[in-house]
Amino acid sequence: MDDELVAELLTRRDEDQRVRRQVSGFVRQPEARVPDELAAEWERVDEANTRWLGELLATRGWPAQAVVGQEGAQAAWLLAQHADRDPGLQQAFLDALRSAVAAGEASPAHLAYLEDRVRLNAEQPQLYGTQFTQEGGELAPHPIEDPDRLDERRAEVGLEPFAAYEARMRDRA
Repeated sequence: MDDELVAELLTRRDEDQRVRRQVSGFVRQPEARVPDELAAEWERVDEANTRWLGELLATRGWPAQAVVGQEGAQAAWLLAQHADRDPGLQQAFLDALRSAVAAGEASPAHLAYLEDRVRLNAEQPQLYGTQFTQEGGELAPHPIEDPDRLDERRAEVGLEPFAAYEARMRDRA
């Protein structure tokens, strides 16, 4: 276990979540706008985390569970999930995570979430139904490829049925 790397991942995860908690108060109000200073901080945090994770990937590869434990691996996935401002690097994270899952060193569910995120950024329908948006004040999933097989794909990666997930997402909105 690389304690120093784990500590860095968790610190970056905590900063990511701190700024997102602040932003979520504005995002949930249709008429509210995220203040410029907070939007700039959000962008700074995401860009710094994306750059750092990209450097880690280039020098050490994807942070495997054997090296950073389950919590560290989840933190790495979260940083990759929020790398939307650099689609090319986010795709590289997806490819690395795919290899880690194949080696049993990462969560298939994390791969599903990141796969959907990358597909949305490429303007493609999602495969697992993990990503939602606000449409006219209502929470709705982004378009889903082959919705008839959605629950089958979700089960393959250990995700709950879509109806249960959608209900939980609506409860949190």
